[in-house]
This record gives sequence, structure tokens and C-alpha cells, in this order.
Amino acid sequence: LVIAERRIEVAAPLIVVPDGVAALAALAREVVARVRARGALRVAAVTGSNGKTTTKNLLRAILDAEGPTVAPLGSFNNHVGAPVSMLRVDEGTEYLIVEMGASHVGEIARLVSIVTPDAGVVLKVGLAHAGEFGGVEGVQRAKSEMVTDLPESAVAVLNRDDPRVVPMAGMTRARVVWFGTSADADPRAEDVAVTADGTSFTLVADGERHLVRLRILGEHHVFNALAAIAVAREFGIPVARSIAALEQVARAERWRMERFRRADGVVIINDAYNASPDSTQAALKTLAQIARPGERTVAVLGEMAELGEYADEEHDRLGRLAVRLDIR
Repeated sequence: LVIAERRIEVAAPLIVVPDGVAALAALAREVVARVRARGALRVAAVTGSNGKTTTKNLLRAILDAEGPTVAPLGSFNNHVGAPVSMLRVDEGTEYLIVEMGASHVGEIARLVSIVTPDAGVVLKVGLAHAGEFGGVEGVQRAKSEMVTDLPESAVAVLNRDDPRVVPMAGMTRARVVWFGTSADADPRAEDVAVTADGTSFTLVADGERHLVRLRILGEHHVFNALAAIAVAREFGIPVARSIAALEQVARAERWRMERFRRADGVVIINDAYNASPDSTQAALKTLAQIARPGERTVAVLGEMAELGEYADEEHDRLGRLAVRLDIR
């Protein structure tokens, strides 16, 4: 089926509409509503300046083991990609994961209005796209749209460690669940350790402690795993089953902290998908953490775009960080 704003020659059914994006959203809204009315569809939505796609993949790994799950391919998270992903649900779908990205204030609110999430996750507010939003305060306003319209029956899953996410607890009618390393977060991570073979931590959830061994690299991915576990727990999935699924995930996503070991022992980490100040800082810290004493570490970095007035300051800050970490 082709939705177009003018008549075109195409060997498929054609619907001509005044606004293709609006029509796509309307179709997605109707399809999800019908599936929800006929079955027990649960919807989780994820946003944040960093970690959206990884968290989506981790949550999909958990939910796939429980029942038919629909999640975006790659980073289908904008006003076109998200509705396209929603349209893949059918009467047999039990779980829908929606990744919600934005370049402007109001875009996440529109996506939330298409499919009201049962669980809305906010991972982090950082400088990604800060130039487009007019500053980090604009980013914060945009990400808060995930929770402001959630109903009382929903749950807002928020990062307790991010001071720009914490105020969102007062912006929602939904019940709040905190994740992070803070003492009042549940689920919480302790004793995080990063090596060239993966990332481990102690999970504290519901008063119980569990050892988690992720195959993916980076301390920052612990927060993504906590968010996925928090959502799965809200959907009635035991923590132990979530851990078992997470420990099978081999990589966060293509070109995100992918690890290769050459025949001569040199380890190469490909984190070339995209870059923001927070993700680049996390990659540099991971590189320093996995290096053995005396090993040389080398970082090949590209420009970070869409930072506006923050561009010079953030590139300089990360250059100084590389020096402090003794990365060449």
C-alpha cells in the first residue's frame, strides 16, 4: 500500500491524501487501538538523548522470549519510522516497543498521542541535538513529553541518576519507577565492572540481589539494561527470566560498541553509528576501563554534529578527557 500526496504510477494500491505523515499516524493509531481492543497488547515506549536503540534491543530480547513482540528495525524512531513500526502489529502481538526520538519540541508528544504507552521510559537528557532544540533545556522539555500525557494506569520508568530526568516525576500522573545506581532506585545496579569481554554488575530488585553478566561493552549500557528490566517487571516478567535473556545479547546494535579481536591480539571497538558528547564520553571511558596495565589505547574520533553553540566547548572537553585517560 502506498500513501502519497499526489497521484503516482505504482504497481500497488494507492491512497492519495492531503498530508502523508498525518495519514500514516492515523492508520497506526487505528491499528494499535483495534489490536488493543481485541487482545492483551502491552506497549512500552523509550526515549532519551542516548541509549534508545540499545534499550529497545535489550527489552525486545526479554519480551521475544515471552510472546510475539514487535519492535522497530534499526533506529525507526521519528514521525515516519515509529508509525511504520506500529503498523507491524496484528491480533497475535502481545508486546509493542516504540522508540521515540525527536529533533524538535512536540515530536515525542505526537508519537505518544498515537499510541499511549503502558510504560514510558526516559533514559537520559544530554546534549544530543541540543543545537536543534536551542539548548539542553529544550532537550529536557522534549524528553519530558514522554511522561506528561501518560494516564494514571501507566508507569513512568525514570533514570534516578540524571538530574534532568528526576524532575519529570512531578510532571506525570503515572506511577513512577526509578532505575539507576542511587540508593532509592529499584531496580538498582551495584559493583559495576567492565572488561574487554563484557560488563557485569549486581542487580538489586525487589530486595533481592542477582549477578548479571552482559556480553555488551560499556558501563553506560548498565542503565539501558536496568530500564529494560524495570519495564519487563511491570509487565509481569520475573527478574530472573529477564536476566537470562539479557545475558544472551551479543551486541547492543550494529556499529555500537562492537568488539573485534585481531589475530595479533589487538582489540578494535567500532562505535561509529553516531556521536554525541555523552556517547563519546562513555566510549572513551570504556576504552580506558578495558585496557590492561601498560596497554596502549587509541581513539579515532569524528565530529559531533547538531551541537550549535555547545560545539567548541564539548569538542574541547572531550579532548581534555582523552588526555586525562591517557588515550592517544
